[in-house]
Amino acid sequence: MPDWSYHTLFKPILHQLPPSFSREFIHRGMSLLSSTFIGEKLIEFLGHMTPSKKLEKQLFGIPFATPVGLSGKIDPQLSGLQAFQNLGFGFIEIGPVSLHGSIGKEEFDVHEQTLSMTNFSIKLSVVKDKLHSLKKKKVPFFIRAEGSLEEVEQICDELLPFSDGFIISAHTFVSADHYLLFRKKVNKPVILVYSVDNITKLENYRPSGILLEECQLDTLVALRKSLGEDVPIITSGGIKEPIDGTTLLENGASLVMLGFEYVFSGPGLPKRINEAYSDRLPKESVKVEGWLWYWLFGLAITIAGFIALFFSMTSIILPYDESFLGMIRNDLVLFNPAILYFMAHDRMTLSGTMISGGIIYMQLARHGIRHGLHWARKAVNIAGTIGFLGIFLFIGYGYFDWLHGLFWLVLLPLFILGYVKSRAAIETPTSINRFNHRRWKWSLIGQLSFVILGFALTIGGGVISVLGATHVFVPTDLTYLCLTPDMLNEFNDRLIPVIAHDRAGFGSALLSVGLLVLMLALWGIREGERWVWWTFTLGALPAFLSGLLTHFVISYTDFVHLLPAYFAVVLYLVGVICTAPFLFIRK
Repeated sequence: MPDWSYHTLFKPILHQLPPSFSREFIHRGMSLLSSTFIGEKLIEFLGHMTPSKKLEKQLFGIPFATPVGLSGKIDPQLSGLQAFQNLGFGFIEIGPVSLHGSIGKEEFDVHEQTLSMTNFSIKLSVVKDKLHSLKKKKVPFFIRAEGSLEEVEQICDELLPFSDGFIISAHTFVSADHYLLFRKKVNKPVILVYSVDNITKLENYRPSGILLEECQLDTLVALRKSLGEDVPIITSGGIKEPIDGTTLLENGASLVMLGFEYVFSGPGLPKRINEAYSDRLPKESVKVEGWLWYWLFGLAITIAGFIALFFSMTSIILPYDESFLGMIRNDLVLFNPAILYFMAHDRMTLSGTMISGGIIYMQLARHGIRHGLHWARKAVNIAGTIGFLGIFLFIGYGYFDWLHGLFWLVLLPLFILGYVKSRAAIETPTSINRFNHRRWKWSLIGQLSFVILGFALTIGGGVISVLGATHVFVPTDLTYLCLTPDMLNEFNDRLIPVIAHDRAGFGSALLSVGLLVLMLALWGIREGERWVWWTFTLGALPAFLSGLLTHFVISYTDFVHLLPAYFAVVLYLVGVICTAPFLFIRK
C-alpha cells in the first residue's frame, strides 16, 4: 500500500475504525498478497522498494540491506510479517515475547496522531507457530524476550532457529557475568535495552549492542561518544519523517527502528528514509553511454508521429492503402465522406500518441538512464517491448503495410543497442525529501491522479488493441458512420481490415504510452525532480490535443464516446497542479 493510496484513500477511513481492526485488516491483506510470487512482484512494481546497495552494512556478522528496521510494536499479532519483508526494511523486531502473553492496553488518538501500547506481549507458542509457517525469511529477525531470566532462556532456546539476535532488558540480568554466560549459551547477538538511568553499567556488560527507546538526540550522541564505534546502537521510535531517521544515523545510530509514528507517516517512510540517507552519502558520477540509443529510439518515434500527423491531416489515405483497397480516395468520399473522416480520426490520435510516447522515451533516456537510474531503464524496456509486440496486432485482420514494417526495423536496432549498452544503469534513486510537509502531502494526490491515468491508459490501450483485432467498431462508431459492418463489407471487403489495422496500431501505442505514464508516476515522483513534471506536462499534450480536437473537427462528439478522454484530462490537470510545488522546489 504505497503512500499515494494510503494517505489519500485508506488512511482517512481506517483511522475512524478501532486500531486493532484496521491494523489487522491492512497487515493480513498485505501478507496475503505478498505470500505469492506474483504478489511480491506486484508490491515491488508498485513501490520499487529495493534500497540502494550503498546502504548495505554488516553488524553482528549479519548483512543488512538497509539500516532501517521495524519495531515489533507495529505488528503485535505478526500478521504482517510476510509483507513487511517487502517494504524496504533491513530488519524486523519480533515481540516482545513472553511465555504466556498479555493483552495489554492500546490507546489511539487520531487528532493528536498518537498511538501507544502498554503491558503487551505475544505468547511464545503463537510466535513459534507464526515463524514455522512463514514461507520465506528475507531479512534478519531480532526477537525481543520478556520475563524472568529462566523464562527468557526458554524463549530464546525455542526461538533460536528463527532469530538472528535477541533483544532483552538489562534488568533481566543480575550482573554482567550472568549476561556474558547467557550470550555465550545462545551464541547469537544479545542486544540490551537500556534507559538513561542505567547507562553507566555499559562498561561492565560489554553488550553485543544496545537499544535506546524514544531517546533524545543528545543522549545518543553522548552514548556514542562514551562507547566509541565498536558497540552497535539501535534506536526505536521517534521517527516521523525522513529527517528524523537520517539525523539519528548521522549522529551515532547503527540501526534505527520505526515505531508507532510509522502508522501516521505511511508505509512509504522506510523507502523515503533510505533515499534521503543515500542522498547524504558520497556520490559517484555515473554516466551510462547507452542512453543515447534510447534517446534516438524516442526521437525516431516522435518524428514518425509528426509524419503520421501530417498525412492524417492531408491525404489520409496513402498509395499503398489505395493499392490494397483497389480504389482511390475519391471513391470513399463519393460513397460516404464520414469513412474518410473516421480513418483520419484514428490516424491522428495514433500520431499524437506516438509523439507523446517519443517525448517520454527521450526524457527517461536523457534524465534517467543517462545518470544510471535503474527504474528509468526498466520503464523504457517494459514499454518498448510491449510496443514491439504490438506489430502482431497489425495483421489481426489481414492487413500489414510495408511502412509499418520498415518503421519497426528502424526502431529495433536502436532499442537493442540501448538495451545492451545501458546495462550499467543499476543505480537506485536518492531523494532530497526530508519532511512530511504540505507540498509532499499535495504531491500524493497528484501522484494518485497520474497513477490512475496510467492505469486507465494502459487498460484502454489493451481494450482498443483487442477490439481492433476482433470487432473493430464500438456502437458509437457505427452511429457516426451511419453504416453497419455488412454494408462496409458489401462496398469493399478490404475496408474493415484497413480500419482494424489503424485501430489496433493506436491501441498498441496507447498501451505502451500508458505503461510509460504509469511507471513514471509510480517510480519517478521525487522532490525537486523538475524534469518529471515537464515530462508529464508536455508529454501528454500531443496525445490529448490530437485525440480531442480531432473529434470536434470531424463532428464526432458523442459524450459517451469522449467521456474516457474527459476523465483523463481531469486526472492530468489534477496531477500537474498538485505535483508542481513538490517537483519544482530547488535542490
